[in-house]
Amino acid sequence: MNFQKHLISHKATAREALRKLDSEAKGIIAPVLFVHDSDEKIVGSLTDGDIRRGLINKLGIDDLVEDFMFSNFRYFTNNKFPKTEIQAFKARNIRFIPVLDDTNKLIQVLDLQNNRANIPASAVIMAGGRGERLMPLTDGTPKPMLKVGGKPIIEYNIEHLVRHGITDITISIRYLGDQLIEYFGDGSAHQANIKYITEDKPLGTIGALKDIKSFEQETILVMNSDLLTNVDFEQLHEAFLNESADMAVATIPYDVNIPYAVMELEHGNIVKSFKEKPKYTYYSNAGIYLFKQELIKLIPENQKYDATDLMNEVVASGRKLIAEPILSYWLDIGRMEDFYKAQEDIKHLRF
Repeated sequence: MNFQKHLISHKATAREALRKLDSEAKGIIAPVLFVHDSDEKIVGSLTDGDIRRGLINKLGIDDLVEDFMFSNFRYFTNNKFPKTEIQAFKARNIRFIPVLDDTNKLIQVLDLQNNRANIPASAVIMAGGRGERLMPLTDGTPKPMLKVGGKPIIEYNIEHLVRHGITDITISIRYLGDQLIEYFGDGSAHQANIKYITEDKPLGTIGALKDIKSFEQETILVMNSDLLTNVDFEQLHEAFLNESADMAVATIPYDVNIPYAVMELEHGNIVKSFKEKPKYTYYSNAGIYLFKQELIKLIPENQKYDATDLMNEVVASGRKLIAEPILSYWLDIGRMEDFYKAQEDIKHLRF
């Protein structure tokens, strides 16, 4: 991702900094620049308030930024975005927080005002399917690029990920994948860092992850590209952390209503009890997964491998797999009737 709009050299002048702060303000309350040294390491932050204080203390407008900057600035390290600290920053009307790597170089800027959450995860969106059940709509358009409410299905997912602070996104493509690359590019227009991986043959719902060389985060979120949902990713992530899970799968409640009384039997034909017109609730796989990056080593290379295969292996190996119900809107756009339903639902859906 291009962070240049957030950065300024320690050898720039206060005048140059003010010009950049003014150009970046445009409706932003208390814009801030992060000051880097000659090795691109972040050494301070700078606001127009810092410059005003410096001028009051008899610095000149053409003195260097390093004389004005605030050296004791607050930042997060990779994979560690404490929710309590984020809430404290919001209470103090602090909008932008830098995320630094082990060498103090900038890898992300958290927008605490526009983001609903700031989840330390990398995302993979599976977008290689042919979409045969949606033919002829998919004859010349990949299923993720079919438009719902005037926007490609997958674009809602990318925006929703970014809204939760997830900006390191890889899209797995195959059928007509060039259309996705042309539309989204490097992701900068969506405040994301988007990369692509091409499946030479179908690798199942999760097999392509084996070919991804690196992730920015230690937690991976995988989702299908044909979902229309306003799922609370933060709720899923918190359950994952609170349960110390190795993998979490989002689930959809599915109710089955029995129109008759149901008898419970024992010893063959002895009636133990009965329920009048009961309702049973089952939980179905929602196509959204969160897991530790280390689980990728369980995925075989260049073989068809589904998320359910990984789930089975997690359980079989004694690791912890949890299910977290989705309580918000969710629709799998896999059939023509789902596609038409989405066109109506999007008119009322709030993200």
